[in-house]
Formats: sequence, C-alpha cells, structure tokens
Amino acid sequence: MLATKTCARSGLTALTARQGAQRAASLARPLSVATQIRSQSTLIGSRSRLSSAFAAPAVAPVITREAQRSYAEFFSRAKPHFNIGTIGHVDHGKTTLTAAITKHLAEKSGSTKFIDYSQIDKAPEEKARGITIATSHVEYETDLRHYAHIDCPGHADYIKNMITGAAQLDAAIIVVAATDGQMPQTREHLLLARQVGIKKLCVFVNKVDQIDDEEMLELVDMEMRDLLSQYGFDGENTPIIMGSALAALEGRDPKIGAEKVEELMKNCDEWLDAPVRDLDKPFLLPVEDVFSIPGRGTVVTGRVERGTIQKGAEIEIIGSGSRFKTILTGIEMFHKELERGEAGDNMGCLLRGVKREQVQRGQVIVVPGTIESVKKFRASLYILTKEEGGRYTPFVQKYAPQMYFRTADVTCHLTFPEGTESPEEKMVMPGDNVDMICDLTHDTPMEVGSRFSLREGGKTIGTGLVSEILTITDGKGGFRKP
Repeated sequence: MLATKTCARSGLTALTARQGAQRAASLARPLSVATQIRSQSTLIGSRSRLSSAFAAPAVAPVITREAQRSYAEFFSRAKPHFNIGTIGHVDHGKTTLTAAITKHLAEKSGSTKFIDYSQIDKAPEEKARGITIATSHVEYETDLRHYAHIDCPGHADYIKNMITGAAQLDAAIIVVAATDGQMPQTREHLLLARQVGIKKLCVFVNKVDQIDDEEMLELVDMEMRDLLSQYGFDGENTPIIMGSALAALEGRDPKIGAEKVEELMKNCDEWLDAPVRDLDKPFLLPVEDVFSIPGRGTVVTGRVERGTIQKGAEIEIIGSGSRFKTILTGIEMFHKELERGEAGDNMGCLLRGVKREQVQRGQVIVVPGTIESVKKFRASLYILTKEEGGRYTPFVQKYAPQMYFRTADVTCHLTFPEGTESPEEKMVMPGDNVDMICDLTHDTPMEVGSRFSLREGGKTIGTGLVSEILTITDGKGGFRKP
C-alpha cells in the first residue's frame, strides 16, 4: 500500500546471517500499529521509507518462508473510492480533525486504523513549528465509502504543497476555527479548490469549546455561507458542522466531539457526490513524488487523473525536457497491491530500469503517444482583483508569474497575441478577462481545455484556460508546431 508518500517498512537488506535472523523474527511477529497505519508524511523532496512489497530481496542467509512474504494485501474495490481532504487556514485544526476522524471510525467499525496527530505531522520541521508542511495521506472507511484523506498544509509558505494536494481531491472539508472565523488562507484555499475542480465542500467549524457566545457561532456560520457563495459554491445548502476535533481526539464532551465527527462523516457520505471516473480516456498520472529503492528501481507516486493501466504495461514519462518509455512492473495503493490502477487511485508505480534523477515532480506518466508536452500556448486568463486576493496594480507585456498545473509549477512569460494594437503600451488590469500567449521556461504536458493557476509573491493572481497549443517538444531536444 503506497500513498503519495509512503511511511512503511524498508525492504529486506540483510547482509549477515545474524541480521537475516533478526529480520525474520521481526516479520514473523504481528505487524505493529505503526507499520499498519495508512499514512505518510515526509517533507517534500526528502527520502522516505517504502513498502516492503517494492523493497529489495535479501542478499544473504536463508530466511523462513514467512519472513520472505510481503505484508501487502490486494486492494479491495468493494466500496467506492473517494479522495477527500482537509483545507483551511494554518492552525485551525485540520490535522487534529484528520486524526479525530480516524479515531472515531476505528472505534466505530474496526476497519479503520487510528492515526495519531504525531504520525501525520511527523517531519522534524513540522514537529518543530507545529504546522503541516507536506501533504499527508491517510485512509479510512465509512459504511458507504473508502476514503483517501489528504491533510493539506494551511501555512502560506507551503501553498505550493497545498495546491498539489488539492489537485488530487474529489471534494474537501474546509476547517475554520470558531475563535478566528474566516482568514486569508481560508479564502485562498477556497479559490484554489474551485480552480482545481472541487465542486462541493463540507465545513467543519472547529474549537467551539473555546466560544461561549452563541451569537459568535451564528456569525461564523453566516460569514462562511456568504464566502462559499462568493467563490461559486452552494453557500445556502453546504453542511456546516460545529464541534471540537480536540474533544473528539481526547474522548471528552461527545456532544461537540465524537458525535460531531460522526455527523461530519455522514454529511460527507450524503452531500459530497461520488465522482464520475474518467476510465475511457488514455491513462494519465501526474508525478507528485519519486523514491529510489536500491536493487529494485524507482517508485513514482501520484493520483491517476484518468484512464486505467495494467501491471506490466509499457508507459511513457513526459515533461521538463524529457521523454522516455519504460515498463510498469508494480502498482500499490495504501500498501495494498493492485493488478490495475484506475482514475482516482492514489498509487505508487514501480518502474523498470529508471534512475531517480530521470523523473521529477510535474512530469506525467501516460500511455505512449497519447499526449504532447507543450512549450507555448494561447490561453484565456482572468486576473483576480485585490478584493479577491489578487494584484493591486496592472501588469504589462512580458510579465512572468508562476504557472501551477497539476503537480507542475513553471515560470510563464505572458505576451499579447499578434495583431494586438500597441502591445508594449497595453496594460492588463485586475479583474480583466484577456487572451494572452504563454511561453513556459520548460515544457509541460497540457491539452486544450486544461485549467491552471497563476501566482506571484505568495498569492494567486489569476486563473487560465488553454485555448490553443502553439509549440510542442519534438522529442529530440527541440520544439515544433503541433
């Protein structure tokens, strides 16, 4: 079971008879809770321990049959799979709520493993600052669905990681502290959620045990409904649950703790529509992270955007000036083996004969010949106003913000199309809808209709839709017209 970043046992690397015997003995024991957790959380770009199903085989002594087996089971699709996540402002309780959900469902059914707060925010930098930096993945089940839950960072410094996490969601739980109400990242996360295609949300108003005034809670409810409507969500009907994630986690005050978590999950099951998976189009998986396993190969993780893929299939990796083919030798999701990956799966792919340095975040894994990597394109842009969190001032030709698309972020040079009158003098104002030519510093796989975000100086300044592909890579280090 591989999540987007995996925290599990490393492989059998016994180098002496004594080490081999110790490893055999440890594997013969029941798996610890730490090993069984459906969780991963490491700083983006750092090395992670990986599932023993992909790990290197023992090189020395004879080990018992039980010690040699992999603990990875086969993933069951008995329940619909749903990708959900917690978003919202820093320190409003997203990670605490994630832990509280797993605790409540573990006690309720036993099919979910409880994952403590410390196991979700486990990178040293996260523990030191008390905030989430990387996106973290856990899994749990309700009576109706199997959920993959992504805990997105709320701190403005790590918005890139939040965008990557949100791009993998079918829906989201936005967490708002009753003590603060809506805050800057609350609004920005709603904007980004809308931009990556999230259509419905549930709202969890947290820390209600710190508020004595009922009118304050009513005000938070009213403000959130107005804000949801402002960003294109159904503010009138969106469920807003008020409770305390910490109370649920600590097992106290069930009326604001466990009962509210149960109410939240019931609303997630009923209000959040099951996504229609795009299984018929060619397979595409945006690369979120890459790990190397000595002796076995490279593991790439991400969420399948569309299509299906079988273990053993030939695949192509495209983007950032690179294009090559290899074989998909293994698939896992949450430490469970898959014979087939399909749209919506958060999975890990073991690639044959590929070095860690050959693959990077922002590239895509596809069926060979089904997509081109784009260097230059025409797009319809909307530039946010200052009230929407965007720019205060206009910009001119050759403005170069960062473009965020799928898991890629790349500098994008903006110019006016040919035929524009006095392009050197023309300005784009906040609030404008405008067609512009986008020239990327390096190529990224895109198609007509692809949506992306533009960011500068720590804030989202615009959104865009690809209307025409102008230049693609030729596969030989150069570029050509489509």
